[in-house]
Parts: sequence; C-alpha cells; structure tokens
Amino acid sequence: MSTTERPRILVVGGGYVGLYAARRILKKMRYAEATVTVVDPRSYMTYQPFLPEAAAGSISPRHVVVPLRRVVRGAEVLTGRVTSIDQDRKVATVAPLVGEAYELPFDYLVIAMGAVSRTFPIPGLAEQGIGMKGVEEAIGLRNHVLEQLDKADSTTDEDVRRKALTFVFVGGGFAGAETIGEVEDMARDAAKYYTNVKREDMRFILVDAADKILPEVGPELGRWGKEHLEGRGVEIYLSTSMDSCVDGHVVLKNGLEVDSNTIVWTAGVKPNPALSRFGLPLGPRGHVDAQPTLQVTGTDYIWAAGDNAQVPDLASIKAGVPAERAWCPPNAQHALRQAKVLGDNVVSGMRGFPQKEYSHSNKGAVAGLGLHKGVAMIVMGKMKIKLKGRLAWYMHRGYHGLAVPTWNRKIRVFADWTLAMFLKREVVSLGAMETPREEFYEAAKPAPAPAAKAEDKADAKAKAS
Repeated sequence: MSTTERPRILVVGGGYVGLYAARRILKKMRYAEATVTVVDPRSYMTYQPFLPEAAAGSISPRHVVVPLRRVVRGAEVLTGRVTSIDQDRKVATVAPLVGEAYELPFDYLVIAMGAVSRTFPIPGLAEQGIGMKGVEEAIGLRNHVLEQLDKADSTTDEDVRRKALTFVFVGGGFAGAETIGEVEDMARDAAKYYTNVKREDMRFILVDAADKILPEVGPELGRWGKEHLEGRGVEIYLSTSMDSCVDGHVVLKNGLEVDSNTIVWTAGVKPNPALSRFGLPLGPRGHVDAQPTLQVTGTDYIWAAGDNAQVPDLASIKAGVPAERAWCPPNAQHALRQAKVLGDNVVSGMRGFPQKEYSHSNKGAVAGLGLHKGVAMIVMGKMKIKLKGRLAWYMHRGYHGLAVPTWNRKIRVFADWTLAMFLKREVVSLGAMETPREEFYEAAKPAPAPAAKAEDKADAKAKAS
C-alpha cells in the first residue's frame, strides 16, 4: 500500500460496481489527481450471469472471473476486508488476508459491497446447502453433481443410489431456473457415458415460495419456462418452501419428503451484512439509502450503488409508480450503468462540479435454460418483444458475451462457445481439487511407531517388578 498526499478514493468492493466505477474514475480523472484504492476479499471480479454455464461446463471457470489488478491498472488493489469506517476521521479499518488490521485514510468513499445469499434458519441448510454466488460454488456444484453420478453408477445400495440421483433446487428466479436448466442438461449428457445411470433414474426438483418462476421476464414467458422445464422431467413446486434438510432429508411445506445429497440454494440475495457496521443510513431491508445522484443520504463524499444500495428508480417514478415503491432492482443491468454515473459523479464531486442523477429504463431480460434453450424479453420503447427457445438462447449468449468486462474475457468466452459447437461437453469430475493435498499427506505423514514385541514387553515388566 502506497502513502500519498493526493486525495484517496476508497472503493469498498470489487464486484460489478466496484470494478466499473474504479475504471471509470481512472479514465476520467487527470494524471496524479487522486489515488484510487480498491479493497475486496478476492483479487477478481466474478461475472455472475455466467455461473450456471460454468457449473454445466459450457464455459471455463477461469473465463468467468476478471483479475482486478489487470483491469484497474493505476489503482491500488488490496486483498482484504473493510471491517469498519470512521466517518468523522475519514478512516477505514482494513483486515488483510494475513497480518494485523490497519487504518486507511480516505477523502472519498464508494460503497460497492454487493449482496450475499439470503438464507433462513432452516435446519440442515448450513451443512447441506450449496450456494451460487461465486465461481468456487459453481465449480463445486459441477464436481458434486458428477460425483453423485459416479456413486450411483458404482453402488448396489438402492437407497444410496436414489439419494445420489435426487437434486433439489430452492429458488425459481434467474439463478435457480438457469442453474437447474444447465445442470439438468449436463447430467443428461453425462448419463450417456454411464452403464447404470439413465436420465430417467434422476429426479430434479425446483421449489419456490412464489406462485411463478422467472418473474423477471414476465408471466407469459415465466409460464413457458415452467412448462419447458417440466417437459424435461423437472418437478416444480410453487407456493411452497423447504422446512428442513437435516442430513439431506428434505421436507417441504407442501408435505413432500425426499432424500438428496444435492441441495442448491438460490432463494434470493440480501445486502452485505457488514454494512450495518459502517454507520451509514440504511433502508428497511439493510440497503444503503442513496439519492438519485448515488450519493449516500446526508453525505457529500460517499456514494453507493448496485445490490447494496437503495436507489430511486426515476424512470419508474416518471411512469407513475409511487416513489415509495420505485427502487432500482438488484440486477447487473442497473449495476453496470449505475457504476458509470457513480464514477463520473465521484470525479465531479472531487472537482466541485454538480452531480448527475441516475435514470435508466428497463431494456428487458434474458435467461438461458440449457443448451439451445432460453427466454428473452426485449423492451423497445413501449413495445415488448418476447422470444423463447433457440432464438432467445442466442440473445442470452450474445448479450452476456458482450457485457462481460474486457475484450480478453469476451474472446475467451466466445472461443469456449465456438469449440463447444465441434467438441463434446466435458463430463469429468475433479472433486479432489477441494482437498488437493490429501493424497500427498497420506504418502508423506510419519509412519506409526512399531508395536513392541511380546518378549520385549515381558522383559520390561520383569525389570519394573
């Protein structure tokens, strides 16, 4: 970490908003005008819309992440966590990966910590659940599902087999519907290489407390998505929830009980709970209360955007939605655009210029449900174009392929997709990656002391007497 007399712009978080805002600030500010510091527990940004495809093996996991130090050149990147903020002294406390925590002074602050999985106190969820917020979880889910097929193919115990081939997904939004669609597609392909496992032996279950899935694309496409998944053998239970999953025994509120080794939790997100320690004004659900300029309410040197911020949706308010209900939804479409306005406003605030308000009308939504399958709603003025099937899948891939940061990652992702047109999907499980030293440890650990011979024990006993 460098020390400088230049003003410091501290960006807390290296996700969508943190990365794009830091890039925008570096692009807009003059040489040596300020020091930009980005703090995040990970040294990379994850492009989350690609996690379901990474879990299915359609994209290499390395191509889903963007290294911060490579992309925000000219900024300091600190790998650690901001644990507290003293607004009076303008000092943040940073806890690095190793070593003692230290204080970092700042002049301007950007809160971009994003969101974490929203969970409930369901018995067994912490021990059995698999999230889908990070690339590590996507890789883990892929390896785990393929390991279950390995188990089912090798065992003669019918109970073990049935539990291994039952997959439960909780949450029917984008993350849940896309993940179950991609994983079912992968499992269907993988089953071709197993002697004792067929797709008909597997059971995929999708559960949601709402009365529909894919609400982001509207009721019509949501119904089509539900019918499409059911046509592929996915059981969908709506208006219900999971009561418990202790030891993999899943109990739903509608009375259904199944045993499963795979419980994937995608039931929404909530703002990062660390925000409560920063002394910032928070909304009723824990979001930082921000103005249309993305400045935190009551401050002129702190900005917030993305999933951790409560930002008024000026476009919806203009369309007649009551202001108390018009908030920008927590999605990538808003986060990417908010980050650019935020970056401009930080530079303007540093120079004493007026702030610009953020306003963006919804451009639609796209979702992939497996290879060549998807739904898309494109908004063009007052007209909504609704697509489904292969064409919607092309829209999904085209939009996200162009939206992923940097040309390096765009090219790599499109290369993965192009190769997949000619080569079969990889169905190798690398579960041992989670414990890479286990085999070496077994080989290198000290041998146990040899047991004493019976005559040696007798001699020792005689001497003692």
